[in-house]
Amino acid sequence: MKRREFITLLGGAAAAPLAWPLPLRAQQPERMRRIGVLMNLAADDPESSARVTAFAQGLQQLDWTDGRNVRIDTRWAAGDADRYRKSATELVALMPDVILATGTSAVAPLQQATRTVPIVFVNVVDPVGAGLVASLARPGGNATGFTLYEYGMSGKWLELLKQIAPRVTRAAVLRDPARAPGIGQFAAIQAVAPSLGVELSPVDVRDAGEIERAITAFARSPNNGLIVTASPSAAVHRKLIVTMAARHQLPAVYPYRYFVTGGGLISYGPDSIDPYRRAAAYVDRILKGEKPADLPVQAPVKYQTVLNLKTAKALGLEVPPTVLVRADEVIE
Repeated sequence: MKRREFITLLGGAAAAPLAWPLPLRAQQPERMRRIGVLMNLAADDPESSARVTAFAQGLQQLDWTDGRNVRIDTRWAAGDADRYRKSATELVALMPDVILATGTSAVAPLQQATRTVPIVFVNVVDPVGAGLVASLARPGGNATGFTLYEYGMSGKWLELLKQIAPRVTRAAVLRDPARAPGIGQFAAIQAVAPSLGVELSPVDVRDAGEIERAITAFARSPNNGLIVTASPSAAVHRKLIVTMAARHQLPAVYPYRYFVTGGGLISYGPDSIDPYRRAAAYVDRILKGEKPADLPVQAPVKYQTVLNLKTAKALGLEVPPTVLVRADEVIE
């Protein structure tokens, strides 16, 4: 090769852009994103497992996989106020890109810890009334998510109790008086009680001993029934509540399916798993740059009535055909 040709070839090679082999380019690591999760139940609760699995599956469908391009840090409050506060502080300190939170009891301490980290909530009854968002259409702050239901729906629990157990004239309403949802749900049930001829007795659900004593005292009179409103305490103590209802032969209405699969009589309420799949889509949008302030708060899309016929038989109840027809799921 002549000298001039060699210099020209060398100059052309130097000017050409550096091209990495395709396999080497493909091996460049993706940026690892971080998601915090604050759950209201215990880690070993079967309902917890179903919820986090649904969330992870929702993320995976959107191409987010734990350990590959996202890291998920989970904390479990088990209905304990101190654990909520401690877990909220720990998660915020990890500097996540977004946090998934279950219930007002989880969102409130998170917002006390940060007003900048995006929060996607599920199972919140009244986010506007609780001060978590400015409005449902335009949340305006660092939180958005999925509501549990309107307070007015709570009156349906008493209607359902009267349908399945017409002889009931007194109903104990298990609620958490320290939380606004507990007060709101009880008020909605009170609104329909006179027309159904039922006298209500509020029962606090702050701890196991209080629940056991109150139900035992209430059950001494005849024609009694039980309504369990939605609260972290009721969820945590659901085995005790279901056991006490069975022991005292109390027909009871619950807010979620998982009370009935655990032996409860009947439930009416939103699907407790579906919001976690839907929340994955909001987390995905936030990870891609959208702001929670601009994402509207969404209402439930699935409600279900679940009936346990075995429990009905043990209580000596003959389930009306209208209730059977209404049931989305019947446990034999």
